[in-house]
Amino acid sequence: MYTTIMPALSSSSSSICTFLLVFLLVVRASNCAAKATKSSRPPRQLSVDYYAKKCPQLEQLVGSVTSQQFKEAPVSGPATIRLFFHDCFVEGCDASVLISTNPGSKELAEKDAEDNKDLRVEGFQTISKAKDLVERKCPGIVSCADILAIAARDYVHLAGGPYYQVKKGRWDGKISMASRVPYNIPRANFTIDQLLKLFNSKGLTLEDLVVLSGAHTFGFAHCKQFASRLYNYRGTKQPDPGMDPRLLKALKMSCPQFGGNPDIIAPFDVTTPFLFDHAYYGNLEAKLGLLASDQALFLDPRTKPLVQQLGKDKKSFFQAFSIAMEKMGSIGVKRGRRHGETRRVCSMHT
Repeated sequence: MYTTIMPALSSSSSSICTFLLVFLLVVRASNCAAKATKSSRPPRQLSVDYYAKKCPQLEQLVGSVTSQQFKEAPVSGPATIRLFFHDCFVEGCDASVLISTNPGSKELAEKDAEDNKDLRVEGFQTISKAKDLVERKCPGIVSCADILAIAARDYVHLAGGPYYQVKKGRWDGKISMASRVPYNIPRANFTIDQLLKLFNSKGLTLEDLVVLSGAHTFGFAHCKQFASRLYNYRGTKQPDPGMDPRLLKALKMSCPQFGGNPDIIAPFDVTTPFLFDHAYYGNLEAKLGLLASDQALFLDPRTKPLVQQLGKDKKSFFQAFSIAMEKMGSIGVKRGRRHGETRRVCSMHT
């Protein structure tokens, strides 16, 4: 969820699909009661029926866009969920990640930060299309931040995951600065200590970390996000000994150490890469985690028990994930004209 999720399948899509099919067959041959996260009470202004009077058809309007997008470009699902994560972790859940940099500005907006350059265009397109539709029916009423939260939930459900109620009432933020991104977004090689420090700074717990990482149950990552595990793990100039040898071999074939195609991708979840399920956790137990930060969840004694529990019970994972998403969606919520606005166009300040 906090790395490159599902880049577009370019001209190399045929070789990628062949790689995936072969590897999935190999993996399937041998690898075929979670604690609910402790959720702090969300801000008072957020409520499921926030737009009940002013825009009662909001959920249906956004849903018509997400369902169509999901059919036309399934990449939109993980792309939008990642967009929501990157938004909430920088400046709070206020759609600041959607703002475009003003021409000639010395200060880049969030979306143009180095850590956000791989955010998929399909995520932005989803919110733009949904916003356009909502504006035609309920002009000047619904924030981009709320549309993003609803769309993320829709895609989780469309991919086979849980359906949960989205509390609304977020205002769009007025600040969007690329300089505030680097220290607020987890990296693919983060240790558990580094991850916990960041998540705790957002009011999230160890349980939230493990549960929200489950969003890596679908989507893909670029080679650059995990190449160090293949060739120079922790500066050893050797592969990560904790990676399944078959996975290591398959990834090396697609991601050479030098001169590889930067568009090549690999699935976070090698068993069911297009479904939102709980297979991600079982993969970690089988040493099939793609990122170092993924596999670390099973290696650390603080997080391993929860990984094992979530891997056994999909229903419990779905319940915990719904709670964790609501909690994350309450980070840094803006309220009032002093701190927020309701944008007519999500990429531009009002």
